[in-house]
Amino acid sequence: MMLIEALGSALLGLVLAGVAAHRLAHRLPTRSLVLATGTAGALFGAFVTHTALDPGNILLILLGAAVVSVASLSLLLRPSGRLRRSATA
Repeated sequence: MMLIEALGSALLGLVLAGVAAHRLAHRLPTRSLVLATGTAGALFGAFVTHTALDPGNILLILLGAAVVSVASLSLLLRPSGRLRRSATA
């Protein structure tokens, strides 16, 4: 069962990273870094969720994997344009 959770979360992280790399290519670094970060984030999220919750609930484990994968991918995003600063600040 643990192998299915690990493979499922790695595949989920890879898919989420692929979608992010396709949709936000102009704001992300190289594709290989994005794919590796998404997969590693999902595996770490599955590990944390599996440790914290009941190991038999695979849907919650995959949800935790998706949340941590998306959070780690969001750390790679660059600003979309120039930063605007107000004249008074």
